[in-house]
Amino acid sequence: MAQASMAHALTAPRPAALLVLVGAAATVGGALIFQHVLGYVPCKLCLTERQPYYLAVPLLAAALLLPRRPASWLLALVAVIFLVGAGLGAYHAGAEWGFWPGPSDCGGGAGPAPAGVNDFLKALESTRPVDCTAAAWRFLGISLAGYNALIAVVLAAFAGIAALRGLRRG
Repeated sequence: MAQASMAHALTAPRPAALLVLVGAAATVGGALIFQHVLGYVPCKLCLTERQPYYLAVPLLAAALLLPRRPASWLLALVAVIFLVGAGLGAYHAGAEWGFWPGPSDCGGGAGPAPAGVNDFLKALESTRPVDCTAAAWRFLGISLAGYNALIAVVLAAFAGIAALRGLRRG
């Protein structure tokens, strides 16, 4: 009974918005740590997969400040945004596993800006673009793109349940 009341309390619009906000911020923060602290250079798809998080975080922050009904509508929008993000992650993970081809124009994010033309030409000799079809890191056989797909589905489900609950209360 206590678990049911806890789940009921956490799926109210404001607590759900806070939990999804924390989950989204932690996810994109983890990606930024992999990039800037651990030195993993993101590919084009990796950078694209972050966009739903960048869009959802301010919407979730707004949902914390709004009355229940508008907050519920924002949570519904966030659920759709994260479903798109899950699709991007699944597409990327599938390309990494060779289930389908990845984008033909996939290269990495920009590195540090060269100081001059000579530095630029020197960097061109040693720089290899990051391939969207090669997973840079895996844990338990799942790449970062795969984990992103899983996390985005969970965030979408949680936001969607809270949105429905908030909108049903009228």
